[in-house]
Amino acid sequence: MKPDNIFAGVPTDIPKEIFETIAASGSVKIERIVSRGQTTPEGSWYDQELNEWVIVLKGSAEVLFDGEPQPVTLMPGDNLLIPAHRRHRVTRTDDKGPTIWVAVHFA
Repeated sequence: MKPDNIFAGVPTDIPKEIFETIAASGSVKIERIVSRGQTTPEGSWYDQELNEWVIVLKGSAEVLFDGEPQPVTLMPGDNLLIPAHRRHRVTRTDDKGPTIWVAVHFA
């Protein structure tokens, strides 16, 4: 076995958010997400079939939940459980450097 590094291989130019599956089995998927200034398009919402737990390892982000007045700010180490079908959108990711997230999707 050889370890992998979650911070390795991050490109300097990130025109689109990068989603990479780290591991998956059954209804569980773990992915690395790399953002740099990307947000959910205005008026669009995520409404996912599975629960999602996210942690920001580097950078920062803001997640707005439908019906809430203010987004939740996530800094390195901050994590958030998003229940299935809880409509949300990403309103900000760091534009000065990469935001690196780990997301775990599960039933």
